[in-house]
Amino acid sequence: MKKLLLLLAFLVAVACPLWAGNVQAFDPEKREIVFGATAGPYSDQIKWGIKPILERQGYRVRVVEFNDYIQPNFALAQGALDANAFQHIVYLTKFASENKLALSEVLKIPTAPIAIYSHKHQSLGEVALGATVALPNDPTNQARALVVLEQIGWITLRQGYDPIRVSERDIDQNPHKLRLVPLEAAQLPRSLEDTDYSFVNGNFALASGLKLSDALALEKTQPTYQNLVAVRTEDKDKPFVRDIAAAYRSAEFLELTEKRFPGFVKPDYQSEVQRGK
Repeated sequence: MKKLLLLLAFLVAVACPLWAGNVQAFDPEKREIVFGATAGPYSDQIKWGIKPILERQGYRVRVVEFNDYIQPNFALAQGALDANAFQHIVYLTKFASENKLALSEVLKIPTAPIAIYSHKHQSLGEVALGATVALPNDPTNQARALVVLEQIGWITLRQGYDPIRVSERDIDQNPHKLRLVPLEAAQLPRSLEDTDYSFVNGNFALASGLKLSDALALEKTQPTYQNLVAVRTEDKDKPFVRDIAAAYRSAEFLELTEKRFPGFVKPDYQSEVQRGK
């Protein structure tokens, strides 16, 4: 009787996989991938481009959206997520170090640049004395905004500043007497109703209905500030992580990037795929 029950259990396991329609994934120990991202373009990249590729391989992919830059890394470190996509390496390194999290970069992804927007002015040339300028309050993205402010000639930063760590303390000259208003990044699109100009991170800009073409100035995004996929360091070399990376590197995802995310800064591997076409 015991042998019969074991045989029946085996037959049921073979006939009824973990979910209907499943085919064997490349990583037999990983059936489901839970992917976290900020709401907007980075979750859309996963839903429209990465998820279909991985599900054809046999994975089930679930996307969890966040509206802040804090929870996605904690959720990843605690095992609620298998990967996330929302941050650049400067932010990841600083956050992981401060919170003692073992997280690692997998690869860069197409990134919307931080940019200056305004609902009150048509150009940068309309800046007036005492203009209010909102910018991110987290140190790494605030540094990006300050560098752009210098590039457009609105402020001068002290000689020899570190572009990654620069802060308001490094402002040497502020000829327009700008009033800088640090805000949590997710609140920056709403600030446009009250400020003269606001810096808005690309993902929050697009999620709020702003277009990159609406921006009065775009950051020239360097690889340092291109967003990335992060995983737990212990998982970095696992097959499911290699499959995630392969999906992003695919010609299929490049085609989606060009169609759905115009103006995004492409990572080097996509440029290589383009040259190989």
